[in-house]
This record gives sequence, C-alpha cells and structure tokens, in this order.
Amino acid sequence: MRRILIALAALIASDAQAQPVVPAAVRQPFTATALGTHSAEGLADRTTRRAVTADDPVRIASISKLVVAIGVLRLVETGTLDLDEDVSNKLGWPLRNPAFHDTPITLRLLLSHQSSLTDAAGYVLPFDRTVRGQLADPKVWDGAHRPGSFFRYTNLNFPVVASVMEAATGERFDRLMKRLVLDPMGLKGCYNWASCDDATIGHAVVLYDAGGKPVRDDDHGQRPACTIVPAADGDCDLSHWRAGWNGASFSPQGGLRISMRDLAKIGQMLLNDGRFGRKRILAKTSVDALFAPLWTYNGTNGITGESTPGTICRYGLASQTLATQRDGCREDVFGDGVPRVGHAGEAYGLRSGLWIDRAAQTGVAYFVTAIPDDAPPGAHSAFTAAEERMATGK
Repeated sequence: MRRILIALAALIASDAQAQPVVPAAVRQPFTATALGTHSAEGLADRTTRRAVTADDPVRIASISKLVVAIGVLRLVETGTLDLDEDVSNKLGWPLRNPAFHDTPITLRLLLSHQSSLTDAAGYVLPFDRTVRGQLADPKVWDGAHRPGSFFRYTNLNFPVVASVMEAATGERFDRLMKRLVLDPMGLKGCYNWASCDDATIGHAVVLYDAGGKPVRDDDHGQRPACTIVPAADGDCDLSHWRAGWNGASFSPQGGLRISMRDLAKIGQMLLNDGRFGRKRILAKTSVDALFAPLWTYNGTNGITGESTPGTICRYGLASQTLATQRDGCREDVFGDGVPRVGHAGEAYGLRSGLWIDRAAQTGVAYFVTAIPDDAPPGAHSAFTAAEERMATGK
C-alpha cells in the first residue's frame, strides 16, 4: 500500500497546479467469508492530523446508488414496490416525458438510467423544492429518446426513486435505508448525516481537492448544523419533511457515508447471494436481478459514462458490469478481463469502488481522495491510474 500512495502522490503532482497532497486511501479486500488485510494511508483530517482508518465513514459517491437498489429490492420482496409498475401510482401525480406521454416510467427504468431523465437542470434540490416541481422543467427530459430506449447516466433518477420509496412507505428516506439495509447488517452508515450518531460523525473523512482544499465534510468532528441542502430561506428543520415530496434531501445518488470495512460487508452479502451471517437480506433471485445487465452498449444506444467515456458499457439495477469486450468500452479497471460487478464513485476529489467477482467469490472496497477532476486515464482502462492501483492493490 505504501508503494501505491507514493505512486498516487506522484500522479497528483503531475496533474495539480497547487502544492500536491498525499491522498487518504483505504483498500479493503474480502472474500465471501472473511475480510482480508486492509491498507490505510494518509490523513482523514489534515487540520487535526488524524490518520485515516478502515473504520472511518466517507461519502462514497455513486456506490450509494447500488445500496439504494438493495433497499428497493427489499421493498419489492415484501410487495410494497414493483419494479415494472408506473411510478406515478405511488407518487400520486403523473410522471411522463412530455415527448412520450404514452410511455410509463418505472423503477426498473429509473434504476438502470433508461428513464429519459437528464441532469441538465440539476439534481441537488433545496429542502423546499419538490421533485415534482423539478421534473416540470422541460430541460430535465431527453425529448429525442423514448424511455427504455437509451442509456444516459443521470443522478436525478435517484431522487425520484427515493421519493417513490418514501411515498410507498411513509418513511423518511435516510431512516428507511437504515431499517432496510444498514441496521439489519449492523453497519454504521447514513445518507447525509442526520441519522448517524455523534461517534460516527466524529471520525468522518474530510474530502479534499487535488490542491488540498477541503470540499466536503470538513466539520471538525462535529455534527453539521444543517445535514441537508437548506431551503431558500435557510430552513433545515427536518420536522418539515413530507413523504415523497423531495427525495433529493438525503442525496440518494451519492450521499451515503460508510466505512470501507462496512462497505466490504455489503459486498460479502452480495457474494453470499443475499445472506449476511445468519440473516437473509435479499433473496438470491433479487441479487441475480440486481446484477443482470439491463443495458449493454451496442455503439449507438447510450452514452458510456457520466464524465468519462468508456467507463460504463453494461448496467443493471444500479450496478455496473466490467470488462465489456467491444470498441468504445474501457471499463476494465482491473485489467484482467474478469467480468466483475459493482459500482464506481466519483465526487469532490474522491474516487471509489465496490467490485465483486461472483465466480471467484472475492471482492474489494476502496476509496482515494484528492484526485484531480481532469486526471488522465490509467494504463489499461478509462479509469484513472489511482483507481487502477486501488482496485488491484499494485
């Protein structure tokens, strides 16, 4: 791991204009039955000089989507939700692409980024903004592609999913995810910080950009005064929350804070076909459905990445499948041709990954901070060299 950090520092030095910083980086390998020896280097908080550990919660970015899908499938198993039902029925108002009024939008389409929604009007909503109001903006819709016909990675899909979950259960999204996924597995995590305890918040990983500027969760070990995007008037009072109105409040698209040790346990549960210890979290059929590709790039039927082309070529229910063998696809971050499943994350200088090899019964959870937005691709994929090193441990 020390060699990885030296290489990462050299990589950052070549790309950042400001004084380079040594990134915080944690790598937790695992099998279906055991956590392997983890590696942790760098500082979780540069101000206090607190060293990062495998137990420190970090905002894992888009891996959050995969965990949301686990929660959705739990509700599908109880009959509360249906992947193929028109979500308008749960929301209580019609959700349609204005260019395709006759095509229902379902959870399956939302989770697989085939809903025809876009991020053109944004997806971070103030507390007093409703998802319904946001979706009334014509800019959020792709008018050229019917829902189900085109893949476009869109963060806004997940505030809609969270709103559907809230409307169906009457529960606040962050609390619902604790009930469905985190608490049954004994994991200390939360979407945004509202439902985490003070001890967990106290050892959060601060996210820094490539120049060392703190850009997220620099709260000095204290609970932030506002744990959501405030309303226009500054209101952050969660007693004003209403079920299904604004699923963006708890950042379902990227706001899960969780440690690499606990994220690896989610990977273990998936390797065990939904079992974690003596508990069944998901049915095996649900795990299979989670990872089955619902979209495969054929050259014209979608966009192969959010910010970096070639990083997504097969996608299921908020899950990526690696090592697609076709022109335009360079998502094999491991470089060995093995079709692993999981998800990557990228936000606020952080790059992260949770990947499992279901055949070999192995996996890895990792993150690294302070990576430049324009970091070049690595040696064998469209992912950065930092991500390749964290994925492989080499």
